Parts: sequence; structure tokens; C-alpha cells
Amino acid sequence: MLEVEEAFARILAHFSPLDSVELPVLECLGLALAEDITSPLDLPPLANSAMDGYAVLHADIAGAGETPPTLSVISAVAAGQVSEDTVAEGKAIRIMTGAPVPNGADTVVPFEETDEIDRRRRGEPLDEIVIHKALPLGSNVRPAGEDVSAGELVLPAGTIVRAAEAGVMASLGLTTARVIRRPVVAVLSTGDELTPAGESLSPGHIYDSNSSSVAAAVIAAGGTPRIIGIARDTLEDLHRCIDEAADADLLVTSAGVSKGDYDMVKDVLEQRGDMNFWSVRMRPAKPLAFGLLRSERGRPLPLLGLPGNPVSALLAFEMFGRPAVRRMLGRDLLARPVVEGVLTAPIFNSDGRRVYARVEVERRDGTWFANPTGPQGSNILTSLSRANGLAICPADLPRKEAGQAVKIIMLDWNEEVAQ
Repeated sequence: MLEVEEAFARILAHFSPLDSVELPVLECLGLALAEDITSPLDLPPLANSAMDGYAVLHADIAGAGETPPTLSVISAVAAGQVSEDTVAEGKAIRIMTGAPVPNGADTVVPFEETDEIDRRRRGEPLDEIVIHKALPLGSNVRPAGEDVSAGELVLPAGTIVRAAEAGVMASLGLTTARVIRRPVVAVLSTGDELTPAGESLSPGHIYDSNSSSVAAAVIAAGGTPRIIGIARDTLEDLHRCIDEAADADLLVTSAGVSKGDYDMVKDVLEQRGDMNFWSVRMRPAKPLAFGLLRSERGRPLPLLGLPGNPVSALLAFEMFGRPAVRRMLGRDLLARPVVEGVLTAPIFNSDGRRVYARVEVERRDGTWFANPTGPQGSNILTSLSRANGLAICPADLPRKEAGQAVKIIMLDWNEEVAQ
């Protein structure tokens, strides 16, 4: 049997970042920039006011703390306007936040540091203003280029676009960006016993959950799933379904990679490419297949063959498919965060494989606690739906006891968990 790390390395060796596409900025969220973005302009393009107040000469207000000066208000300027007036000695221009600082001015005094409120209360015109407080030179003035200078590298290639990066690009006037595209992952379930959700269930049949769970995991990883459907246990139907996935970046199948009489997937895959069928030293998800299928598109199609049991399929995708998707997206960080916590119930290891136990993780008094979510059979998908982490029992330990320290792979990392 392969160790988990060896299987991971063999699979990931066949993946690299995909080609790039030009997309509208809002469609780039979660994707990696494929090229550097440099600024075509200064941000802000002109010095502007950080406050509503009065644009003045600093020399006029330097002694305001002892002798408040009275300045003549010659005009007003709002955001989006450019004043044609110049601030000279003894003069001030009323200015709004974001408005360009008028020529001559070097400081902005906020309204609350003047007698404007008192003047308004008395019904007096704002043709002059008293400054009550001396401020440092340049106060409340945002210099041109304070954020970004023209020609400056703003977002290097490889940056993941989030809300802030989308805002930065918009502030530069950009409407599109070149990003590494999302991988298309074809998802195929196999087995005569499967029925698509929404149809009537015949005796002896079960609903196909793997197509939905694996496709959802593809979306969560950043890829675009293409659900092929269900391949029946015939060579002809398996060939047909694989043909439908020919132009995908990865084909993920479930079931048919074990040693059963009807596991025909192995035969078809071996006919169509260079395939490896492994037993991985892990529980659940022991049987695994990986290889490259011949394709008419000119480059081989990677195939990841997952076990058929629903927990095994989803866990195998988590350990091997998700990192492959992230590498194709140009991500450097492939693994989930890992924390160390305390078990609240034992984990059993019956056959010398590394156990990934489904647990609900919570934080109490600064300590992480891992609570197993019930029966750990590979068919019990609800136990995974209740889990936000995987607690690890090493292969060489027959059990992990309640109260012992345990490493936990965090499947969900959000504000509810991190409180």
C-alpha cells in the first residue's frame, strides 16, 4: 500500500497552473492574476482633502491656539470639482472630503475646529471663519500618489483576487484582468445500482450522491464541475461517458476501482491510457486510481478514480482532487489548515491504516476539542455532514484515547469555529 504522502506526490506531479483568460473584474474573484498589474496613474491623481473643512495656509493658523485667526472665505469646492481660486495669506476655501486641495493651500482645518457651527446658529454668513486650533503642516491633506504612483507595481502575478483587489483594479480604471482560468472537472459516477436524484427509486437501487458531493467539492475548491452522469456497468457506456469528458482538465470517477466482479472501470481505463491502481494506507478511501488517458485534444486527460462509498469518495477527493484543482488554479497553498486539539472520544484503528475520523471541532477556553460525529463507516455520509474537521490517528497506533492530543485537518475555517 502507498502512504498518503506518496500517492499525493505522484498525483500532484502531473498538475501545473492552467492557461490564462481575460475576464471582467468581478468574475476574477478567487482566481490568481496571470500577469503583473502596474498603475497607469497616481492615486489619488491630485492632492485631496481627508475631511470636510477649510483649505488654508499653515502659516495663517500656526498661532491659532493662542490667538485664533479670522480668515476670509473666498469660495467653496466639493468632491468632483476643481477650484479655480488660489488660497493666499488670510484666505480660506471651504472644502469637502475628497475634493482636490486648491492651489496655495497646504493644510485642511476640520469644521469642528472652527466657529462654523456657532455662525450657522446665529444665522451669520460663512464669508469668514475663525480657526480655533493650530494643526501640523499638511494635516488632512492626502498627497497625490499617496496610495499608488504611476508605473508602480500594484498587484503582482499570482495575487488571488479578493474584494480588495477588485476595488484596487477598479480604482485604476480597469474593467478586466488576465487570470489563470478555472479548471473544468468532469464528474462521473459508475454503477448499475445508481439512480439520479429526482427519479423514482427501484428495488435494489440507491440514489447517486457522489455526483453532487464531488461536484460541490469541485466548486468549493475553485473549479467548474461538469457532471457527466452515471455510467452503467458496460464497456460501451463507460467508453461513451469518458468520451464526453475528453476536453475537461480532469476527470473524476467514483466506484469501479476496487476488486469486485463488476469493477469494469479498471478495464476501460487500462485500455485508454496509462493507469495506476493503488491501495492507500488510509481509512476511509483505501482504493484509488490515477493515470493519464489518451485524448484526441492532443494532451492526455488526467483521471482520478475515487472509491464508490460516499464518504470514501468525498474524502479521497479532499486529499487528492482538491489539491490538484488548486494547483491548476495557480495556488501555492494546497493543504487545509491543521490545528492540535483534544479528543473527547476514542478513535479506533483496526488494520494499520491512517484514520481520518470525522469530528466536530469547537474551541473552549483557548483549546480546540474534537468531538467524533458518530459511526465512522464509509457509507455514513451524514457523519461527514456534521463534521468540520478530520482528526488523525496515525497508522502505527491501534487507537487514540479520549483526552489525548490529536492533529485535526480543518475542513471549515470560519468565524463560528474560530471564536
